Amino acid sequence: MNETLVILQARMSSSRLPNKVLLPILGKPMLAHQIARLQRIKIPHRLVIATSDEASDDEIEVLCQQLKVDFFRGDLTDVLARYYHAAMTFKSKDSTVNKITNIVRVTGDCPLIDAEIIDDVIDLFVKNNSDYCSNCAPATLPDGLDVEVFSFDALEKAYQLAKKPSEREHVTPFIRNNPLLFTLSNYTHQPDLSHYRWTVDEPKDFELITKTYEYLYPQKQNFTLADIITLMQEKPELAKINHHIMRNEGLLKSEKEDQQQLKNILLNTGQAT
Repeated sequence: MNETLVILQARMSSSRLPNKVLLPILGKPMLAHQIARLQRIKIPHRLVIATSDEASDDEIEVLCQQLKVDFFRGDLTDVLARYYHAAMTFKSKDSTVNKITNIVRVTGDCPLIDAEIIDDVIDLFVKNNSDYCSNCAPATLPDGLDVEVFSFDALEKAYQLAKKPSEREHVTPFIRNNPLLFTLSNYTHQPDLSHYRWTVDEPKDFELITKTYEYLYPQKQNFTLADIITLMQEKPELAKINHHIMRNEGLLKSEKEDQQQLKNILLNTGQAT
């Protein structure tokens, strides 16, 4: 039985690069490329695309139907709730998945995601009997190869207890920030490659990803982390395309909004100084 549910979150309403998940790369939507790469995960799993119930994301549902990939639609901004309800849906949907205990989180802006890395992180999660394991706390891999694995029980507890907007929007901060409630572990890669940026948030990011696919995909559709690193070493100008963009900019913005919300609450209750 499949014990692992891989949930890829995706939406069309990105503020910095609208509709980015369906932008074409070599004639295929970016999200379709990422789905194909995730389908190479060797550990038995079920893949679900979790998008929002907004009309703007109807096109993502259509793509999933075309690719015959499972999908779930939920809250646009409360992504933690979207994950929890997606997991609950597929946990009870049929007898082949009702033993789901592990959740893998990936985001729809990572079209260079590496299935082998995901397998390694899942293996470490199981080996350590962790509640949560990632390869990004701290990161030693390029931004865009991020993967998080957590137990269904940890997801459920976070869903019930997380209150801050950043905790609801980004799914896992509540788990990561509560080491007394959860056992945490991290996958470390050598050498450290975290200076590379392979995620897609800005037009320059998409330019880099497109060029990477143009160089590698025609010769080897299942190109690997090693293939990309070789390309970047041969053509160092590629990494310079988006090197100026900050990592985890969206999460940092949400955390600032948390602080402003708390400040407003304190002001309204007369507790601020």
